[in-house]
Amino acid sequence: MPLGNRIVLLTGAAGGIGRVMTRALLDDGHSVGAVDRDAGSLERLKTSLAAADRFCPIVADLSTEVGCMQAIQSAVQRFGAIEVLINNAGIGMSSIRPDAEARYPGIEELTPEIWDRFFAIFVRAPVMLTRAALPLLRNSGFGRIVNNTTSYRTMLRVLPYGSAKAALESMSAVWANELESSTITVNVLVPGGPTDTPMISDQAGWPREKMLRPEIMGHQPFGSFRTLRPASMVSGSRRPAGTPRFRPQRLPDARAAHRMAGTIS
Repeated sequence: MPLGNRIVLLTGAAGGIGRVMTRALLDDGHSVGAVDRDAGSLERLKTSLAAADRFCPIVADLSTEVGCMQAIQSAVQRFGAIEVLINNAGIGMSSIRPDAEARYPGIEELTPEIWDRFFAIFVRAPVMLTRAALPLLRNSGFGRIVNNTTSYRTMLRVLPYGSAKAALESMSAVWANELESSTITVNVLVPGGPTDTPMISDQAGWPREKMLRPEIMGHQPFGSFRTLRPASMVSGSRRPAGTPRFRPQRLPDARAAHRMAGTIS
């Protein structure tokens, strides 16, 4: 099969980064099951696409098991298979309060309900989607899982966003090891810094003119990463798209963890 014509399930498809990914994938000839909870944004995205025949909008709430299963089933119903899963859906600190990036919420402010919301999207949803998609990825004889996490600095900087993303990074490393002998690869793709999307409030304290553009998560990562190329079996890597030379980094293994042992602050 050529580079194009893969069947991709992409979550968070109507957000700032998701829209860029969707267009890049469609431009490369792939079919996209685009999952988002915002029906209006999905519809607006669809009307802006030249390749709408390969675009399947899927309205689903990924914070629930029903929503995750609905996303998988809708993509299969439309395209007959899933060959690539991109876990990109997210929730920002600004959902707690607009200035939560500038004034980090403390232990007492972070209620169990807030923790549940973040872990439902960043941890539980990727787990449920990957678990449900795994037989389809195996059957395809191809299989690519790409997870959008964050910088290591952010993991240690702010809660609950950082810890939820750290969990997704951990799962990515474990899945890559578990699936090492299969045809399925697992990799991490990150912007490499604060990105100018609606998920970051104007009160976050980040000057928008200094933020990364969402477009860095489009053609360059999928081209340089070779994520969707049949011959590529790169697995267990993280790719910061916003770094000047776009260098791959290996996900931490036991040896790296030993070398980095010490203070966590």
